[in-house]
Amino acid sequence: MNVGFIGLGQMGTWMARHVAAKYPVKVYDRDPRAAAPVVSAGATAAGSAREAAQGVDFLVTMLPGPEEIEALMLGPGGVADVLDDAAVWIDMSSSSGDCLQRIRDAHPDASWRVLDAPVTGGVPGAQAGLLQVFVGGDREDYERAFEVLATMGDANRILHVGGPGLGYAVKLCINLGFFLNAFGAAEVLALGTKAGLDLGLLHRILVGSGTTSAFLENDMHHVFAGDYKEYFRLALALKDLRLAVDLGRRVGVPMEVSALVEQIHRRALVTQGDGGQLLAIKQLEETAGVSFRLAAPDAPDTLGEEQ
Repeated sequence: MNVGFIGLGQMGTWMARHVAAKYPVKVYDRDPRAAAPVVSAGATAAGSAREAAQGVDFLVTMLPGPEEIEALMLGPGGVADVLDDAAVWIDMSSSSGDCLQRIRDAHPDASWRVLDAPVTGGVPGAQAGLLQVFVGGDREDYERAFEVLATMGDANRILHVGGPGLGYAVKLCINLGFFLNAFGAAEVLALGTKAGLDLGLLHRILVGSGTTSAFLENDMHHVFAGDYKEYFRLALALKDLRLAVDLGRRVGVPMEVSALVEQIHRRALVTQGDGGQLLAIKQLEETAGVSFRLAAPDAPDTLGEEQ
């Protein structure tokens, strides 16, 4: 079984390394230096994206978003034209069903298969090979690709969630919920601390109450330590928020609160720059005149992060 892997960012590099431990893999990234860690794990560096996609049983892509996916698949020298008829393209990016449909519409006679299979677990999950994977597409293709996916993810958390595009939909729901929870929690903490409550005491009270969330219990500890989770860029978080709001418009769901949170993160990108995904919280701290810092926060070790 031969695999091609395109997109060797912070997560893709680790994912490709895990695949290379079990299968022959050709890897490609626009930055040729990115291939070196994966080649050292046994992969072969391809000279182009098309070379990485030629003659493989499975092509895995891990890219920033729809624009990059369409450029890869449909642009000049697009790889969709060189996929074998029996190949399965597994896109593990955070993207949209509309993007997937445009690519399929551009190749109506192609017989290669496609799965949308975005992941959660972040860089820690990618390093450990314990990502959770949400797979959209035909169940037969999912079953065929399962062993490849299991090299990168927790086999018990690789889920077939429905037809084409529904893997993307799950990931957008998760990320939207994460950022809604994150900013809501930050506003509550800002209100309480500005009113005079001790930050640590208020946090403990909230965690023990009906307002608790995975964000308050786990991820807020990053902010307490001054870490706005730099490993995932704010621009990518904003992209996922935009795609989630767009999905809501397409399927007819009012997205008033979500659209506002999207705009808050858009403003944070302008005022704070393209740093960590939680910089909207830093923006709130500055606006409200509060500081979410604890001298020695008790930060749990968790893979349960959104990206």
